[in-house]
Amino acid sequence: MAGVWGLLAERGAWVTGERRREVLVCGGAAGLAAGGYALAAGLRGRWPAGAGEVAVPYHAHLWDLLHGQAAGDLLFNWNSGYGVPFLADFFAYLMNPLSWPTALLPRDQGRLAVLLVTLATIGLGTALMTRLLGRLHPGPRWLRVLAAVGYGLCAWVLDAGGAAPMWLWGLVSLPLLGLVGDWCLHERRWVAGALCVALVWAGNLYTAALATLVAGLLFAVRLFATPRSFRHRVRATGRAVTLTVTGVLLASPVLFVAVRAARGAQPESPVQPLGPSGLGAHLAQLPPAAYGGRPLPDVAIGVLGLLLVCGLPFNRRVRIRERAAWCVALLLVVLTFVWTPTVLVWHGLAIPAGGPYRVAFVLSGLLVLAGWVSLAHRPDLLTLLGGAAVVALIAVLAAARRSADASTWVLLGVGGTAALAALRLLDRRHTDRRANAVATWVLGGVVLGNAVWSGYAAFGAAPDDGFSPAAVRAGYAAVRSGADWPNGRSDPGPHAFTANDPLLLNGQGGGYFSGYLPTVAALLPHDLGAGWTAGGRQTASVTDPVGQALFGVRAHLDDGPPPHGFTPVRAAAPPLVTVLPPGARPDTSSVWSRQESLLGSQVYDAPLPVPAGGPEPTLHGTSGWSVPGGGGGTVFTAACTPGGTAFFHGLWYRGTVSGLDTSYRSEGEQPTTAVAIHRLGTVPADGVVRVTLRSDVVSQVPARPIGCLRAGALEAAVARLAATGATRVETGGHTLAAALPAGSTGTALLSVPATEGWTCAVGGGRAAAPVPVLGMIGVPLGAGADRIACSFRPPGLTEGLTVTSGTTAVLVLVAVFSRLARRRPARTPRRERRRAARRLPGEPPVDGVRAG
Repeated sequence: MAGVWGLLAERGAWVTGERRREVLVCGGAAGLAAGGYALAAGLRGRWPAGAGEVAVPYHAHLWDLLHGQAAGDLLFNWNSGYGVPFLADFFAYLMNPLSWPTALLPRDQGRLAVLLVTLATIGLGTALMTRLLGRLHPGPRWLRVLAAVGYGLCAWVLDAGGAAPMWLWGLVSLPLLGLVGDWCLHERRWVAGALCVALVWAGNLYTAALATLVAGLLFAVRLFATPRSFRHRVRATGRAVTLTVTGVLLASPVLFVAVRAARGAQPESPVQPLGPSGLGAHLAQLPPAAYGGRPLPDVAIGVLGLLLVCGLPFNRRVRIRERAAWCVALLLVVLTFVWTPTVLVWHGLAIPAGGPYRVAFVLSGLLVLAGWVSLAHRPDLLTLLGGAAVVALIAVLAAARRSADASTWVLLGVGGTAALAALRLLDRRHTDRRANAVATWVLGGVVLGNAVWSGYAAFGAAPDDGFSPAAVRAGYAAVRSGADWPNGRSDPGPHAFTANDPLLLNGQGGGYFSGYLPTVAALLPHDLGAGWTAGGRQTASVTDPVGQALFGVRAHLDDGPPPHGFTPVRAAAPPLVTVLPPGARPDTSSVWSRQESLLGSQVYDAPLPVPAGGPEPTLHGTSGWSVPGGGGGTVFTAACTPGGTAFFHGLWYRGTVSGLDTSYRSEGEQPTTAVAIHRLGTVPADGVVRVTLRSDVVSQVPARPIGCLRAGALEAAVARLAATGATRVETGGHTLAAALPAGSTGTALLSVPATEGWTCAVGGGRAAAPVPVLGMIGVPLGAGADRIACSFRPPGLTEGLTVTSGTTAVLVLVAVFSRLARRRPARTPRRERRRAARRLPGEPPVDGVRAG
């Protein structure tokens, strides 16, 4: 007995030591990858483009939510788009679990917070890949580290993923799902595997779907690359399928809310449309620091990884069956990146606005895994020569397509030669510990040098954010000083540091960028004269005084002089809840009539303009004017009340607009970029407003592009709305309640987009869906009411929580029964018990089974 306990203790110590060494190795890989990224960013002094536009504002809003400083909550965002749903955006942009600890930093350290999230995610993804490589095939630990660093610092991370922590979660998802597949192959940890799948899908739905597809391909390669019994393959596949389905169902709130939000979201308008480029152009992206300037996948994994992958078909120490499986898998994925229909499938049948190859990390992961299979089998001379020849061919392709620069040739020449020498040394003297150490150090230098140099080159191509932290702090102070929520809004626009200034500065404005922005939320400010970009997925604040009054904007930031570039402005505005009189009928014939319909008063002169010189425009009824391009300017005149203020609404117009001593450039492009209403000046004494349009190309302007705000009309309308509107407004995280003058009739109008999910009750009655009024929330008051109360609930949340509750119950039952089954003593198989029962008296036991 003492010997048995001694053996058990010795095995336990060995297991503990192995785990400690594995933790050390994975931690070392994480540190090297994160350190390499930080070094490249520090040397260049910047990071990939886009971090300041999206990641920093969203993390500032996360800080406000966690510190109780935000007006809204997880369900609704009162800050952006004049009030929009937020839960789908939270799932999409802030569900990386490593984002949440950044709330411990000061609010004005948003850039540092995003950088720390990026470094932590890169480190975690690299550590998990290190572990997965060890489960894929045994091999030297520190060589595993170097292979995994090639994954953690692949070109996709350096060029795109590093700017978006939400996408970067995919870097964690792929190796984590690969480890779950390993558990399925060994028929263990079903419950833990389901929880890991749920974590992946909850972290980011978009990258989770991609990682699941490729993890399934990896599982199939491992299942069929090595000899296994048919029964084992069936059992392992069954575990993988049931485990994955259970994990996805556990993340049902994310899935249901995102699907419902996507269904009602503003359609995408690709900034970089996909075009045919051919296999050669894609292969030319494999060398390090290769950037072709076209929308192509960033799949470079470094010189070492590239040599190993290219040498895999020649590595005779890898079984033919396994080599063939890996080569076929890689070829299939590469071909799906070339053929346009399969590229669309990767992205859910729509090319995202930020670029067509956000999926490139999955191919980078497969390349690293395949390279490790070759490295773990000690590539021989033929393998190294074959890999070098293929790399040389790829380099020639890159040079022919001008996607390689001097740094590419330095990395391939110096790094490739050093890597080949080190790999040859590992093969010839693999039993010599000193030679192995030297070769490992050389390969480490090659991998880190390649990653830092490539990162330095990638960060250099990224444009600067264009604003200083000091200006942002001043803007935040200005917005907060004008805060009067919920009596009125303090809008950070029309001045803009980023596309998400209301989140960045904690104001209540119209600017917002989101992939889940509801169509009604995009169209409401657009129809009232605000601009948009990205086809409406990026909205902006209204710029004219009537539009600002309609949204209850009492303080805003206009463009201004240095040093901060803005000027704070105050103006009177009605409350967030006003009352339209009974029988009011909206007029949608022009932007000016839509504003008047919501205001409840006529404040504009908006005559049909008269062509008065230059190239002759063509009127297409209510659709607008076609203005010829080139040559002299087309002149329009309009008769307005003297002393008023003239505005021009070009909408999609591209060209120069001049009138009343004002001239500005309009950069409209239908349907991608809409231009906001622009102030021209004071209407002269003769009442004639003369506008000259110099078009670059044939452009469209609305039928009534000139509107003249009569002097004093807006002030009178605002006073009337204040007298008849809400006497008190209260808002919660996703609720709004207002007290109205007793006996109010007509329609209570909330200056909030009428998105799906709102319900309102009048006078304490039953809640019902509101009635939209030109895109705003309208609540009919019936015979008379003195209060209304509205609440928002994201569509799909109830269904998602119901499915998750049921799945959780099933998961708990499986966990309990599995635990009980492990504690139950092992039973003799039924077949053996029956054979023992049929044994004749005196017959010896069968296989040690005794009768009775």
